[in-house]
Amino acid sequence: MNIRTLPLALLALLALHPPANAERLLIDVIEHEPPNSPEGLPRPSRGMTMAEVEQRFGAPRERLPAVGHPPITRWRYPKYTVYFEYQYVIDTVLKRDQPTIGHANDR
Repeated sequence: MNIRTLPLALLALLALHPPANAERLLIDVIEHEPPNSPEGLPRPSRGMTMAEVEQRFGAPRERLPAVGHPPITRWRYPKYTVYFEYQYVIDTVLKRDQPTIGHANDR
């Protein structure tokens, strides 16, 4: 494929796979998450260490072993999962009572 046909190929690909409404709905769900504050749902934030998380939020319900490189470790709490790279929080993901749209069959 040469450089002139690349834009046509991209247009064809977009025509075959238009953006799904589920993407927009997922964004709506994320925007309605409880805030990470005392009034919402306090949870670990990016950059905290494992020791800081355990001191502030207690021991996790489950500690999953590190996988990959860099090593990613997960700690499961009742309402969220904390993801660590080495010993630092990189993300905290809320547990959902119901799957998001488009993921009902992923269980």
